[in-house]
Amino acid sequence: MRVAIIGGGAAGFFAAITCKEKYQHAKVVIYEKSKKYLSKVKVSGGGRCNVTHNCQYVSDLVKNYPRGGKKLKKIFKQFNNHHTVEWFNRRGVELKTEADGRMFPKSDNSQTIIDCLVETCNSLDIDIRLKCPITSITKTDHGLQLKNRKGLMDDVDRVIICTGGSNKKENYQWLSDLGHVIIDPIPSLFTFNMPSELVTSLMGVVVPDARISLVGENYKSQGPVLITHWGMSGPGILVLSAWAARSLHNKSYQYEVAINWTTCTREDEVKELFKGNTNKLLKNDNPIIELPNRFWQYLIKKSGCDPEQTWQNQPKKNKNKLLKILYYDIYKVEGKTTFKEEFVTCGGVSLDSIELNTMKSKSIPEIYFAGEVLDIDAVTGGFNFQAAWTTGFIAGQLN
Repeated sequence: MRVAIIGGGAAGFFAAITCKEKYQHAKVVIYEKSKKYLSKVKVSGGGRCNVTHNCQYVSDLVKNYPRGGKKLKKIFKQFNNHHTVEWFNRRGVELKTEADGRMFPKSDNSQTIIDCLVETCNSLDIDIRLKCPITSITKTDHGLQLKNRKGLMDDVDRVIICTGGSNKKENYQWLSDLGHVIIDPIPSLFTFNMPSELVTSLMGVVVPDARISLVGENYKSQGPVLITHWGMSGPGILVLSAWAARSLHNKSYQYEVAINWTTCTREDEVKELFKGNTNKLLKNDNPIIELPNRFWQYLIKKSGCDPEQTWQNQPKKNKNKLLKILYYDIYKVEGKTTFKEEFVTCGGVSLDSIELNTMKSKSIPEIYFAGEVLDIDAVTGGFNFQAAWTTGFIAGQLN
């Protein structure tokens, strides 16, 4: 049996290994269009590779997928984050869990994961071909025929498509031509650009726990916020961008966000933070321990309060403004920033075009899909890689 894996990313390598381990006499070839393989694995998690997330139950795991979550529940029972940990452990790679549940190799180096995948492929005699883009697939009487830009052809029996995400719908045209429905691709997991906001002067400051929401909509998130020279980033922002990806795209990335910098869930609770604060100057009287001092000084200035006066001596108007800012601070967003190497796509091949329990194409049963080419995406934290491992594993079974 001749099996072609189109795409040398996480899903592609996982599908290839799974396939070769099950069908030992199969000829398995990975076709990667670029000169590098596993490029996302290399840069993920700041070069440490956030392999998966330490969710205890599948029901918790699926909550992290804005697209595909409910449908993933059944396939996560076949292969989930616990299976991923076992898979790498069996191959000599131990994973560790951080406080927020993210899992990394103990080496804190993504090369450990790359070496594991590549060495496993080499030991199984899987052929890895770089700079080999496939531009079309044709069904023949004897299977499938692959063609590249130069017109060179390969005949195979099965194909697993793991080409990853793209923000251009035309890059999915060849899959549409094969009878698959394509959901318009747009970016997910991006940072917020705020060119007109003074907060950018605090570049590098991290607020460890904030509640972020879209003004006028129901999208909300909670988590760390990083102030950048262009606006805001960090897990809290990225999670919100994933859940609201379609809405924000429709707004042309022009919108407002409201941020609660406190742990309070009601506005009247914020006043309680200042009770008993009568003797200290406001600049030295930060009522929120987690709030960085530089950021506290910024909020004082934004409210118009006098940092050299106590809370009790502030004008009522300014006190009310500071209370409001702490609980409901509004920022104007004008655009987004995505990082090419870690780009995540919302959209792709519709899950209605495949048999989800096998990843098999409904229109051409010799074709399977895995990874981000599908309309599956997740929030930050190792969940996108978990979808790649899971779909790659199931596709590789060729059931």
